[in-house]
Amino acid sequence: MALKVELKPGEKLLVGNSIITNSDQRTRLFIAGRAPVLREKDILTAETANTPAKRIYLAVQLMYIEDDIGTTRDAYFLLVNEFILAVPSATELVNQINNEILTGQLYKALKASQRLIEYEQDLISHAPTRRPGLPTDR
Repeated sequence: MALKVELKPGEKLLVGNSIITNSDQRTRLFIAGRAPVLREKDILTAETANTPAKRIYLAVQLMYIEDDIGTTRDAYFLLVNEFILAVPSATELVNQINNEILTGQLYKALKASQRLIEYEQDLISHAPTRRPGLPTDR
């Protein structure tokens, strides 16, 4: 069964090691075979991975694109361990990512990493702007 992808005008898509750029009209593609497929909006770069959860996502993304966990495994576990120390409430989400990686389900691990980014953003948006006990500016 082929993967069906609909692209907006000008939208980019990564398929394997190639970037496909759509023309000026909506397009539907059917992709058969085994290759990593990511929409432009789901691709992070080193520059756009500007939070701890996004850096975890980037490590998983690299595993998915390369279809090899070995290349970024050490960096991934370092990032994950630091994240759990800072945000213990994210342990369940991180365990989901780990389980998907260990079972070879790298696309599912990537999706779980997106949920970690959403969780991180939720925490940031609900964090107080001032820490209790710190003097206020006058």
